[in-house]
Amino acid sequence: MSTTNRLHLSVLDQSPIRQGGSARQALHETIELARLADRLGYTRYWVSEHHNTGTLAGSAPEVLLARLGAETTRIRLGSGGVMLPHYSALKVAENFRLLEALYPGRIDLGIGRAPGTDRITAHALNPHNAFRDEDFAEQLMDLRAFLRDDVVPDTIHAKVKAAPFVDTVPELWLLSSSGQSGLFAAHVGAAFSFAHFINPNNGPAMVKLYKERFKPSPELAAPQANVAIFVLCADTQAKATELADALALQMLKLETGDRTPMGPTDAVLRYQQHLEPDLLARLDYHRTRMVSGTPEQVREQLEKLAADYGVDEVTAVTITYDFQDRLRSYELLAEVFELNPVAQMLAQAV
Repeated sequence: MSTTNRLHLSVLDQSPIRQGGSARQALHETIELARLADRLGYTRYWVSEHHNTGTLAGSAPEVLLARLGAETTRIRLGSGGVMLPHYSALKVAENFRLLEALYPGRIDLGIGRAPGTDRITAHALNPHNAFRDEDFAEQLMDLRAFLRDDVVPDTIHAKVKAAPFVDTVPELWLLSSSGQSGLFAAHVGAAFSFAHFINPNNGPAMVKLYKERFKPSPELAAPQANVAIFVLCADTQAKATELADALALQMLKLETGDRTPMGPTDAVLRYQQHLEPDLLARLDYHRTRMVSGTPEQVREQLEKLAADYGVDEVTAVTITYDFQDRLRSYELLAEVFELNPVAQMLAQAV
């Protein structure tokens, strides 16, 4: 079997709000993109959690996933991710058990440690959050116990269970851009996703360390990992470069405190002309967080990335000003990797 056929592709959607657009529009685009990913044969569709921002609309993954489950038929659905320190482990377990009850065998519970916002907003979400590793580790152990219905004498788990009570459990993933959560994932026997689109440094080493320290669990006998990266695929090199330049500039704007949504391409080009050399260098750095090009070029880059990380799954994060460019990128990606569309899957099952 070729590398192309072995590589699984998934989607992480941050529900981006474009300049002149609205949060409601962004969420409807998330629904449309999920339907497309389901039809094209992508493996997973994850949605993110961000707060106090006018550029990303997804603040409650568990709510959005309930709608996406009703709009799709086969693709796995999950959080990329739920920021556990904001919430009680019991409530997160109940949210995702309910999703699992509605869509059995299709739910991923992706957990993160980062605030997903600024520290003031994080404090408003949970005034008791001290951002300590030991607190997160305790929450994670509680979450795992609630998902498993573990009975632990002399603890809350002897008396309290996460409802509803169903015979399957969500697939547990830990997400990280530093690698620390990879160690937590290895300890509890969970899957691990590295966010190369946030941090393009040291990811392969972190995944390797996760695999080396992995302890099998009842849910996962062997380590399972993927890597998430910005992907911009277009029909021509010129178009792909245009999309990549626009995304790199958006990353630079966020880095320098400019929280305005992504604008049209002509505005991007005008903005770039006035950048100082040090900021132009930062644009080059942000391009290392993504792959871009024509379908064949992108396939080659993603296959190399997967080989470097030692994984068989890549999660594509695609943000563009024009929603049709996002749809087209995922369509081209599915075609070049020869994903099996739903219609073809159904025909093969007959």
